[in-house]
Amino acid sequence: MASSPMKQEARWGVLLALPAIIGFVAFTFLPMIASAVISLTDWTIGAAPKFVGFANYRRMFTADDSFFKSLWATLYYTLGAVPLLLIVAFAVALVLNQPVRGQAVFRVIYYLPAIVPIVANSMLWIWLFNPDFGLLNTLTEKAGLPRSQWIFDESTAIPSLILMSVWGFGNVAVIFLAGLQGVPRQLYEAIAVDGGGAWRKFRHITLPMMTPTIFYSLVTSVIGALQVFVQAAVMTEGGPNDSTLFYIYYLYRTAFTNNEMGYASALAWVLFLVIMAVTVVLFRNSSRWVYYEAGSAR
Repeated sequence: MASSPMKQEARWGVLLALPAIIGFVAFTFLPMIASAVISLTDWTIGAAPKFVGFANYRRMFTADDSFFKSLWATLYYTLGAVPLLLIVAFAVALVLNQPVRGQAVFRVIYYLPAIVPIVANSMLWIWLFNPDFGLLNTLTEKAGLPRSQWIFDESTAIPSLILMSVWGFGNVAVIFLAGLQGVPRQLYEAIAVDGGGAWRKFRHITLPMMTPTIFYSLVTSVIGALQVFVQAAVMTEGGPNDSTLFYIYYLYRTAFTNNEMGYASALAWVLFLVIMAVTVVLFRNSSRWVYYEAGSAR
C-alpha cells in the first residue's frame, strides 16, 4: 500500500532536518552533557579527572571572591549597555525610516560598524580611550570637560565599555527598521484624521506596534551582554583591579590559564542557569507590555 502524501512529507521533513539535528546533538547537546559531568570533577589538563561531587559549586559560592566580582561586573555591564543600545538603535531606526534622499546610503553608513570584527573594533577603541592622545579626551578638552582615564581607571572602565557597546548598534537598528516598516500606514492616517501629531503617532501607534520587536531585541541583547568576552580579553585583561573581570573572561582564564577544567565547567553551568532564569523572567513579564495584533502577549 502506497504511503499517504502526509507520511511522505513527514519523511522528507525529517530527512531535511537531519543535518541540523545531528549538528545540534554532536556539537551542543553532547558537549553540554560532558560539561555537566566534568563540573563534578577536579580535572586539570594532563591529569586524570577526580570525582568531587558538588565541591566546585560549593567553592564557587563560599571561597571564590573572583566569582562574585565577575558576576557583578557582568551584570553592571548588562544593565548599562542593553538599555543604552536599544534606545540608540531605536532612535536611529526612526530616523532611517524617514523618506529622505539618499536613504539607502545612510542605512549602509550606519550599519557599517556592525560588520567590523569585534577584535578590530576593540583595537580601535583602545586608541580612542588612550588618556594621553586619544580622540575622546581631545574632544572632551575642547568641550571644556576634564580628561578621563577611561578603561585605564577602575571607576570608569565599565562605563567606558558601555559607551563602546553603542558602536555596534547596527544589527539591532536593522531589526527595528524592519519592524517599523511593518507598521500599517492606515493607522497613521487614521490618527492624522483625528488631528494627532507626531508624538501621538509615536505614543499610540509606533511604540505599541513595535513592542514585539523591542522584546525580541531585549532578550537577544541581554543574552549577548551576559556573555561579553572580547572587550575584557583584548582591551583590559580584566583590569584594572578586576573591575572588568567579566564572567566569560573569568571562565576562560580558569579553563585555559589555570587549567581547572572541572571548575570552569561548573562556572559555565551557573552562567547557563543565570541566563535561563533571566530569560524566563523576561518572558513571564512580557505580557504586561508586549502587544500582539492577534491578541494579548503569550
